[in-house]
Amino acid sequence: MTSTGHAPGWHATSIIDDAARIAPSATIGPYSVIGPGVEIGERVRIGPHVLIERDTRVDDEVRVAKGAVLGSDPQDLKYAGERTFLEIGPRTVVREFTTVNRGTAASGLTTVGADTLVMAYVHIAHDCRVGDHVVLANGVTMAGHVEIGEWAIVGGLTGIQQFTRIGRHAMVGGGARLVRDVAPYTLVRGSPTTRTCGINRIGLERRGVEPEAIRALQGAYREIFRSAAPLRVILDRLGSEEETPEVRELVAFIRDAGRGITPARSRPEGDAPPEGREPRPGAA
Repeated sequence: MTSTGHAPGWHATSIIDDAARIAPSATIGPYSVIGPGVEIGERVRIGPHVLIERDTRVDDEVRVAKGAVLGSDPQDLKYAGERTFLEIGPRTVVREFTTVNRGTAASGLTTVGADTLVMAYVHIAHDCRVGDHVVLANGVTMAGHVEIGEWAIVGGLTGIQQFTRIGRHAMVGGGARLVRDVAPYTLVRGSPTTRTCGINRIGLERRGVEPEAIRALQGAYREIFRSAAPLRVILDRLGSEEETPEVRELVAFIRDAGRGITPARSRPEGDAPPEGREPRPGAA
């Protein structure tokens, strides 16, 4: 890593702080600004007019398109200038005009995982955790402390309330409004009312999940989201060691849902799973 002078791939009009550390193999486009405490790994490609404000680590082979803003201050009235960080995992693609804020004192860190695609005009707020192999389509807007598990896909123009979680391998349709957690392995869609509508079978098949595991998830989905039986009884039974790891993961996620899970249309009104814990406090 180096921060002395300009390497051949760094455009002459780029502005690079002396406290930045940048691999010589990285390329930096015209009029981009790299601030203090920024680390940029090998073979990273930074487009034109990009701002990486401060205290951000961009791992190897990341691509950042024109106009993106990374590592800017969190949009939180409680933020008092404390030093916080942003990390972007290897081989992730950040498209045009995306904004990603650093963390706050609550956790100190915002993270975007490896091999993730962040499309144009996405906003990732402070203290969010985005996993590996995630796809965030154009215009997804995330409030603070949102967590998205690996291989999840979120459709364009979706708004996600603070502290909401999206489980692994879930798929959210475009234009959704997420105010409750999205269970792993499920499909969620609808606007303005968003509902869970099944297991993400096609996505799981594409990722090589065994047919037996998918059938077990479908059976668990029917019991959890469509049965009128008491939810706690269903979860106790499905959480047993006799069930598949995927079903046990689904059950554990629902039990830990602080504000409940996005319900299905067919579940009786007022019985949206689960009651869960008290909602986690915090601001966007």
